[in-house]
Amino acid sequence: MDMSGSERIEAPVETVWRALNDPEILRQAIPGCESLEKTSDTDMVAKVVLKIGPIKAKFEGAVELQNLDPPHSYTISGEGKGGIAGFAKGGADVALAADGPGATILSYTVKAEVGGKIAQLGSRLIDSTAKKLAGEFFSKFGVLVATGSGEPAGIPA
Repeated sequence: MDMSGSERIEAPVETVWRALNDPEILRQAIPGCESLEKTSDTDMVAKVVLKIGPIKAKFEGAVELQNLDPPHSYTISGEGKGGIAGFAKGGADVALAADGPGATILSYTVKAEVGGKIAQLGSRLIDSTAKKLAGEFFSKFGVLVATGSGEPAGIPA
């Protein structure tokens, strides 16, 4: 499954970059995220509960930040296991560009694959669920960053 898109965020590039690297802001923005902990400058572990069609699964997994080019872009990749429900793995290339003095265009390209019971649901349901979840994430992330609701943990730009 591949998808891409962009979101305009009412905050400068440096602020958006710090938020993209802040586990607390990411935890608040990721749909169904129960916990997200940073284990190093580029690694995090997460627990997420998702409902995909009739299947509700709790995923536990690792997330790694790669190809860092602060404050312009990075690749985020991860893999989660959901027990009998199956697994999900993939990554996203994320790029930031200034849109005037106080706004940022965040562009993303996502590649993901699922296996196990979830994969049996069919690609249409999985794709529509993934698009819905991505939309929820970027919408919530944009609000958190623009309103300053999540305070960045002082990650350098």
